[in-house]
Amino acid sequence: MGVRGTAWRLGLAACVGMALAGAASAATYPTMAPAASYLMADQAAEIAFARTGAPPSVSDDATVMVLGAKGYVTAASGKNGFVCLVQRAWFSGLQDDGFWNPKLMAPICFNPEAARSVLPVYLTRSKWAMAGVSQAEIFKRTRALMAAGKLVQPSMGAMTYMMSKTGYLGDVPAGPWHPHVMFFMPPSVHAADWGAGQPGTRVDGGDAGVDPWTMFYVLVSKWSDGTPDDAPAKPPAM
Repeated sequence: MGVRGTAWRLGLAACVGMALAGAASAATYPTMAPAASYLMADQAAEIAFARTGAPPSVSDDATVMVLGAKGYVTAASGKNGFVCLVQRAWFSGLQDDGFWNPKLMAPICFNPEAARSVLPVYLTRSKWAMAGVSQAEIFKRTRALMAAGKLVQPSMGAMTYMMSKTGYLGDVPAGPWHPHVMFFMPPSVHAADWGAGQPGTRVDGGDAGVDPWTMFYVLVSKWSDGTPDDAPAKPPAM
């Protein structure tokens, strides 16, 4: 729910999109690329890639979804309540410049609470995106659902893993950024409650803005394969 840019100042991602989601880029992507540009040809490869979002102790028993022509579909059933997938650029903030970046592919694993209360927002957004709905219209529809109280607020404890060393979270710099976990909170929770963005905390995030939650992300020291993240820790480029 991807890492650099406005989305994270407003409390999203994910994605890192902070996460989520999502990340700003050197170039802008004003319109959707051909739909095929967002698809992976090999479903088995996409399943394996998705599982790199979290350590094998979590992802091996997770349900995995893959992106199809009309949105995400379940490709492998799990038994621990987690859901892993490869997020695309529209998981980032609703007003991010990189919203249509076809290069952005970031493995992410939702814990059971996030799978229930956060993932559905992204799945609906993905259906709209693959149907060719514009970024402006997706923003409008999401805000309308928020105003009508039709979006479930994040459950307490909703979190995601984004620990793949082979993901692509944005163009500047190109690549996976840092391994991190993200926590989604109701809009009433404020970033200051966690000391987000303060020196030495390794916690960042932002209050709810255009997206229906406040989100925090916390850097961790190792990638999902157990190897250390040796790059200097720094916040996502704004």
